[in-house]
Amino acid sequence: MSRDTPGRPKTRPSDAAVEQRRQEILDYVIDQGEVRIDDLTARFGVSLMTMHRDLDELADKRLLRKLRGKVEAYPALTMETASRFTLHSAEKEALADLAIQQVEPGQTVFVDDSTTLFPLVERLAQVERLTVITNSLQVARLLGSGVEVVLAGGRYDPEYDSCSGPDVLELLGRVRVDIAFVSVSAVAVGRLFHPVRDYAELKKAVLRAANRNVLVLDHSKFGRTATYAHGTVGDYDLLITSEATPTEEIEAALNEGTAVEAAEYVEEGQPYDS
Repeated sequence: MSRDTPGRPKTRPSDAAVEQRRQEILDYVIDQGEVRIDDLTARFGVSLMTMHRDLDELADKRLLRKLRGKVEAYPALTMETASRFTLHSAEKEALADLAIQQVEPGQTVFVDDSTTLFPLVERLAQVERLTVITNSLQVARLLGSGVEVVLAGGRYDPEYDSCSGPDVLELLGRVRVDIAFVSVSAVAVGRLFHPVRDYAELKKAVLRAANRNVLVLDHSKFGRTATYAHGTVGDYDLLITSEATPTEEIEAALNEGTAVEAAEYVEEGQPYDS
């Protein structure tokens, strides 16, 4: 990457370019395991201040640990799973802004392990007297100590950093939650899919455990299928998605009787002179 050219006004990179650089930094740290911050600054051709800003953002999302003079990756995180954390971040933030409006203080909330929901989880941490049930270790980390967390333990899958299987299903059969937030891997004309059977079964069990079910999907999930079908959009009370979602998918949800809220968002920032 090149540094600023002397004599030219500095231009702020777009949000998309910053996001891409942070993804590349994260991938490199995961590949190396541990890296000195000075080495990252030289490798990516940015100032030390910019690098610290990037690393602070990644550390806030619990994607890496920032230590004195160096950073290290969480042991369970791989490059494949890391890419799921950061793609379409502006869109996911907009979805979270809509989703948090469905939550009231004192409720019991279920959140699954879908990375689309992580911005919502950060907002849940600010709501008073919540109990959050989740199968995701990352969700538990993001919530910290300010929220009562019930972790649904079972067979651990490092790719998803979460648990599934009979033990999780057994817990879901014994609890009742006010509202559940779920995302899915793939949607095709209203049908929902996941590549792993245990997670498909988990999502069906959540439907039975919740008084109100909310499906949160960014536009990239539509027009795709995976191995195991697990119901339709019509199984949910509300679909929260974005204005980029194909019209036919919105119509499929409405035809199933599901309410739809579509978020507006801006993926790229405007350049400015500094």
